[in-house]
Amino acid sequence: MLAYLDHAATTPVRPEAAEAMLPWLTGRYGNPSGAHAVARAARQAIEEARDELAAVLGCQPRELVFTSGGTESDNLAIAGVSGPVACSAIEHHAVLDPVRHRGGAVFALGDAPPADAELVSVMLVNNEVGTVQSLDDVDAPIVHTDAVQALPWLDVASAAARADLISVSAHKVGGPQGVGALVVREGVRVAPLLRGGGQERERRSGTQNVAGIVGFAAAVRACRAHPPDVAVMRDRLVAGLTSIEGCRTSVDLAGTVPGILSLVFDDVESEALLVLLDRAGVCASAAASCASGAMEASHVLRAFGVATGGALRLSLGWTTTDAEIDHALAVIPSAVAQLREHKNEMGGAA
Repeated sequence: MLAYLDHAATTPVRPEAAEAMLPWLTGRYGNPSGAHAVARAARQAIEEARDELAAVLGCQPRELVFTSGGTESDNLAIAGVSGPVACSAIEHHAVLDPVRHRGGAVFALGDAPPADAELVSVMLVNNEVGTVQSLDDVDAPIVHTDAVQALPWLDVASAAARADLISVSAHKVGGPQGVGALVVREGVRVAPLLRGGGQERERRSGTQNVAGIVGFAAAVRACRAHPPDVAVMRDRLVAGLTSIEGCRTSVDLAGTVPGILSLVFDDVESEALLVLLDRAGVCASAAASCASGAMEASHVLRAFGVATGGALRLSLGWTTTDAEIDHALAVIPSAVAQLREHKNEMGGAA
């Protein structure tokens, strides 16, 4: 059996999204920038999707810029604003790296951002531990939030109302990979990363991904109609795995979304644990899946003051079943025991 518990990395495409995309992959076509009827139909499909997503994100349709995904949206927000930039220490690398590239500041949890920062980025839901961050007290002329992990779990329009720039991605909510969006509030100027055709009100040049955009809107619609119901399954994982000696949750679960569970196992190395879990049909990760194949030590856990050696992230989504949870609860304890026994034997031999 396969237990896919890596939805924070990517989640399966919802049938509604696939159905909406299919006509644009098998018969319908057209460059949305053109003037003839075929092109106008493609443009209309994009604008209908834009209207729908804008309503979900709490912005005007003209404020929504379609991109290739969350990483591009984050980069456009950070690189596109002039003046000093800063971000929290638990941001995704799609925010951290552009901030550092610009010589910006990274501030620790609980600290205030630099007073001179023109833009401050604080993610809405952390992708590794699932903590929900309030934006209400973020004091900066321009506030950006990476809401990629928030979209399946929160009312982003309400939770990100304070933000001037909001990044989202389709494939974390049951849409296709390779499409995302950035909300750019009226009055905020971002310099484009891509120039050439002047699409997206000259904020992101390039022929739009019609099928992907249509699928994005359909996935969000389906998610809002049938949100992932995983809290009970997450609690089963917590109860079963924290009963293992030397296992604990990385953060207080009271402030997290139900789809992300971060655990730490004493006397276990994450890389070895993930190998055993993969062989036994459990798909999981140790940190963000964009971080060197998920084997890089977690900067997020370090920021929370948590040891990273035995970190394990289990993330649930719209396809998660009780059978998958049962399989994980059978496999993970035995894998941990096997690794600890091997470590003890190696220590004894030395």
